[in-house]
Amino acid sequence: MTRKHLPGILAMAAIVVASNILVQHLLGQWLTWGALTYPFAFLVTDLMNRLYGPGPARRVVLAGFVVGVICSLIGSQIMGEFGPLVTLRVALASGSAFLAAQLVDIFVFDRLRDGQWWRAPLASTLVGSSLDTVIFFTIAFSASFNGLEPVNTPLWAQETLPMLGVGPVAPLWTSLAIADWMVKLSLALLALVPFRVIVQHLTGDTRKFIDT
Repeated sequence: MTRKHLPGILAMAAIVVASNILVQHLLGQWLTWGALTYPFAFLVTDLMNRLYGPGPARRVVLAGFVVGVICSLIGSQIMGEFGPLVTLRVALASGSAFLAAQLVDIFVFDRLRDGQWWRAPLASTLVGSSLDTVIFFTIAFSASFNGLEPVNTPLWAQETLPMLGVGPVAPLWTSLAIADWMVKLSLALLALVPFRVIVQHLTGDTRKFIDT
């Protein structure tokens, strides 16, 4: 790892720390503020992949994973109204989702890097974000995984109600997952702008956005 990779490491660490803090604060009925910060981890990964290749991108992801583990350990020692701020189950879900989704993002991006400029970051982020949502919410809140930590069963997330308030009856966590996924997809599209601008600035590539 060289000094030129340090901005990526610091950016990833900042996003992970901010998301771990902001995920504890609600934004409306279905989201937390962390939903607005965490998706930018994919932007950092894609930038590192485009600028330096998959190897450095994986090292930045590993750095983010280590920071996430540290945040989870700290959160597990802080007691809130209903127990530790970060339970073992949530920590396992978060770490597994982050690592799997980011590594898949890197793989997909690398496969598509020679196509149109927007294809690799958009496709890799959509695939990675979807995988992240499925892994995290399923492990963290699904009744199928209640055996992981019986003393901290998230019964509140397993209560049934209309999906997103208007759809068929389903566990609350499915509404949370869908809302989170929709935000990730929206930010994946918006992140194409800073991705292109930063790549142009650092590489001197002055082609227009519509170029291949």
